[in-house]
Amino acid sequence: MEKDNNETEMGRRDFLATSSLSVAGLVAGSIFTPSANAQTKNNTTMKNNNIIGRGPFPAKGMAAYSPEGPLRLMDFQRRAIGPKDVAIKLHYCGVCHSDIHTIRQDWGKITFPQIVGHEYTGVVTGVGSSVSKFKVGDRVGVGCIVNSCRHCAECEAGHENYCLNGNIQSYASVDRDGTITQGGYSTFAVIDEDFVINIPDSLDLADAGPLLCAGITVYSPLRHWGVTVGKKIAILGLGGLGHMAVKLAKALGAEVTVFTTSADKEADAKRFGATNVVLNKEKADYSAYKFAFDFILDTIPYEHNIKPFIPLLKRDATFCRVGVGKVQDDISTGQMSLVMYRAAIAGSNTGGIQETQDMINFCALNKITPEIVKVPMTRVNDAWKDVFERKARYRYVLDLQTI
Repeated sequence: MEKDNNETEMGRRDFLATSSLSVAGLVAGSIFTPSANAQTKNNTTMKNNNIIGRGPFPAKGMAAYSPEGPLRLMDFQRRAIGPKDVAIKLHYCGVCHSDIHTIRQDWGKITFPQIVGHEYTGVVTGVGSSVSKFKVGDRVGVGCIVNSCRHCAECEAGHENYCLNGNIQSYASVDRDGTITQGGYSTFAVIDEDFVINIPDSLDLADAGPLLCAGITVYSPLRHWGVTVGKKIAILGLGGLGHMAVKLAKALGAEVTVFTTSADKEADAKRFGATNVVLNKEKADYSAYKFAFDFILDTIPYEHNIKPFIPLLKRDATFCRVGVGKVQDDISTGQMSLVMYRAAIAGSNTGGIQETQDMINFCALNKITPEIVKVPMTRVNDAWKDVFERKARYRYVLDLQTI
């Protein structure tokens, strides 16, 4: 694959257990085959990627038709623009490991065909009659969430990612109209304005995509647990999430130690801002770091042993998981390590919409971008293979304009 000047790779995504995957099978597949009436509207609804009508809109995407098969091109349609909707011509979408976990049904059964992708960016081509936040021509992005109940305590507090009634994910969720949401490996999207993120002009649209999942997934816990100047933290894993965690933690003023299974990533880790790099291998001796860290962020999306890391926490410090593998994978730790120094094990799930906007603005201000490799859509299956085999460096970004 040909590298962009920015270079980079890999992926991941935080997926709510309440994202309605269990009922996805109830939905008919009619949305994947535009009606004859909709087909006749194609020439009047879109021309040169500019909206003329109000939709519904024809779109193309790379869909999975089974857990094991390759992604293939699919024609489908996006809904008509509602009063609060923003229509977006998509330019780029990051490849997150969550995309692969979802299609392989590591997190539950889904309905096929399914288009994934929740790190997508593009340009507004139309807005609904009540839209106040965006206008045609704006540069925008969409992350993991496209709707929530809006009225529970979590939503009202700006934590739509923890919606008590289950939010609607960018893909593989049951939408308000009963259809299954389709993600950003596609040419076009129609999204409620409250779940659209403004992309500052100083950020390239290709760079901004991975921030909408990988970026916010690590930014949220770093902020929540007070990572700042003078704090010593550890990052486990240096993939799509981990490399962003190092950059963000460094920008927040922390001293960062990276634990990685890949010896060849040491130079990269230090280039991203790590002070120390430790090779994470079975039976390794970590005694030099006993009681060393104010916070440990675990970004590894595979089953692994966390027991050796709990004794590395200071008293009252937290070990936080954001990497998610197969749901049946167990995570266990020694009880004595927890009780002796009042250690805590926690988890964190992406971030709310305002927090995501804050993170994007922080990255723009501090010139923080992911390491990306742009990939044409014809190479999406090769990109998935590299991500699964841990070869990505560090986030693949699909060029949706090549569909």
